Amino acid sequence: MRASRLLSIVLLLQNRGRLTAQELAEELEVSVRTIYRDVESLSAAGVPVYGEPGHQGGYALVEGYRTRLTGLHGDEADALSLAGLPGAAAELGLGSVLTAAQLKLDAALPASLRERSGRIRERFHLDAPAWYRDAEPVPYLTAVADAVWNQRTLHVRYHRWAEPQEVDRVLHPLGVVLKAGIWYLVAVADGGAIRTYRISQILKLSADGDGDGDGPRDGDGGGPTFDRPTGFDLAEYWRVSLADFDDRRFEGTATVRLSPEAVRRVEDLYESAILKAVEQTAGEPDADGWVRAVIPIETLQHALGMVFKLGWGIEVLDPPELRRMVAETALDLARLHGA
Repeated sequence: MRASRLLSIVLLLQNRGRLTAQELAEELEVSVRTIYRDVESLSAAGVPVYGEPGHQGGYALVEGYRTRLTGLHGDEADALSLAGLPGAAAELGLGSVLTAAQLKLDAALPASLRERSGRIRERFHLDAPAWYRDAEPVPYLTAVADAVWNQRTLHVRYHRWAEPQEVDRVLHPLGVVLKAGIWYLVAVADGGAIRTYRISQILKLSADGDGDGDGPRDGDGGGPTFDRPTGFDLAEYWRVSLADFDDRRFEGTATVRLSPEAVRRVEDLYESAILKAVEQTAGEPDADGWVRAVIPIETLQHALGMVFKLGWGIEVLDPPELRRMVAETALDLARLHGA
């Protein structure tokens, strides 16, 4: 670990020029005191690093010095597939490994290409989590990822929506997926079916079936292995799974009238399936400019919340039960607010 950090210091100074101890400490996620000790060790080992005092000072390498120790380790090569997702790499426990890999790549590039690579990182950033929501805690993510990578069987206690809510499962993990800031595990479950599990809902985890799994575990190489299904394609499975989920979650349709303002707000307030339905089914505006459309709905209770997003700009025509629920809820709100 320390040897890797010493090399990272040399590569940082080689790629970026003069850096202060504080900048190095922040980059490598260690204390400034640790940087002082590491620089002394580098100097004692013959690396031509020197420090300059003052406001514009910092550490630098003697001009012209370049290290050739830029070969990638196996973990670093694996982490490069997450180069565009530094946040995801950090959650998987690969943040420092990815940083080291990127430093080595930069060191091996000619100066002109190294500058272009730096410009891309400065100008493009991917933020995966959804708006207005903190990232949910996933204490077992690194253990799950390790089991996926090493094809280790997992014994988990999982919290689901249906009763009984807490269930024990033996899983053969095939892959992890990050969707809108939420991590999912795709695994072969009991009975051989491939299913999807929200990793934050794993309550306990054991790689061998013997431990109680009360706390997060990093991969330790233990536990039985399994054979992956021949030809399994994670990306294709996820695409089909999402399409199937969309087909199953809509239980019916509702016929509504929308004001001109509501039609404009549909794109901002609702998902793409509803926007597409409005575009495809909206008739000609009536005398007041309102249009009639047919939109897909999940449960009646879920549809009720959807309706109130548009307030007075939407009228439910069908089904009658949803129209009644909207009217009763509106009356309750009016009474609550003294109207």
